[in-house]
Amino acid sequence: MTAPQNTEETGHVRYTYRVRVSSTARAKLLGEWARCRWVWNECVARSTKARTEDEKCGPARLDKMLTGARTANAWLREGSSVPQQQLVRDFGKSRTKALKDIKARLPVRQRAGMPKYKKRNAAHPTLNYTRRGFRIKDGRLHLAGGIILTVVWSRDLPMDPSSVRIYRDSLGHWYASFVVPAEAQPLPETGAVIGIDWGVKETATTTSDAHDLPHAEHGKRAAARLAHYQRMMARRKPAKGKPGSRGYRTAKRLTAKLHTKVARQRRDTARKWAKSVVRDHDALAVEDFHPKFLAKSTMARKAADAAISATKRELISMARKHGRIVHLVHPAHTTMDCAQCGARTKHALPLSKRTYTCTACGAVSPRDKNSAHVMLVRAGLNPAGADRVRPGSPPGRQAA
Repeated sequence: MTAPQNTEETGHVRYTYRVRVSSTARAKLLGEWARCRWVWNECVARSTKARTEDEKCGPARLDKMLTGARTANAWLREGSSVPQQQLVRDFGKSRTKALKDIKARLPVRQRAGMPKYKKRNAAHPTLNYTRRGFRIKDGRLHLAGGIILTVVWSRDLPMDPSSVRIYRDSLGHWYASFVVPAEAQPLPETGAVIGIDWGVKETATTTSDAHDLPHAEHGKRAAARLAHYQRMMARRKPAKGKPGSRGYRTAKRLTAKLHTKVARQRRDTARKWAKSVVRDHDALAVEDFHPKFLAKSTMARKAADAAISATKRELISMARKHGRIVHLVHPAHTTMDCAQCGARTKHALPLSKRTYTCTACGAVSPRDKNSAHVMLVRAGLNPAGADRVRPGSPPGRQAA
């Protein structure tokens, strides 16, 4: 089982368990996924046509489309309506978010993409069931449509789940992810605060030397084996439209297995570090950093291996779970301001310059450490420096 993960729904958390799937259950799940994939692709087609002809394509019209399709298509009626309806809901949310980003004129790299067609050989099966579409009986998971799954209960659910997601990963393993109300687990107060600055040389630099997070380089250590497996795939790559050989499938599975291992290592490192930070501090001033732009820089590979976004997400999730306060600080000019006097340099510091020297008060400190202290000042968590913050600096905001 994976550790509980916060969902986008406020006050809820996911518990994910491995599922043992029989050949009969697998055939039924894949049949349900084929129907759901058809519904999704039909929604994409209707949405594309509506945008071209300036027509409306809201949730009500999509629901009406699904009802009509199930009435006219016996194959579609053979499957449960619950996952099909949930897929329509998911499509509506994705489309609405993309349209809002376009209307807000956000840069293309910051927009949520419009929903695309799901290809049969590329999309992994994912089925969502609400409470009326599943039940847990005698330790087994019963889904609508007569699908019975054996769940590996590595941990008891704290309470009855409100929904479940059944999905298959790139290795062919099946999982059941249950949504349950989150349980608050407050920790004793420590009276300490911490500022956190994200980076590439070190994933997180903090105002406490004991809580700095060095770059773990999980991806770098796995790079040689990954390149070997990818060369195996390249040598055995089948012709277009032809099935892959056994050697190609083996190499593809080894590649996916290594990617999964590295992702789990990064997640484990992030959670352990987040737990230690949250346990020792009452309030956190965190740089609200979005590292997407690094993907187009010369530091793209090292930045991706640092997994800054995943680490930040785990930190906020852990703080919310244990009742800690998180202040998200705007990252503008954090490397140019002095944490001691609030003065700002006239020019941005080049990345090669790792020491910050204030021209106003003469304070000298490591560049990232100074930025971490600036986080505290801007969040108002540093009594000695909060009154000297530079006027007009973007204030911090609390995480939702």
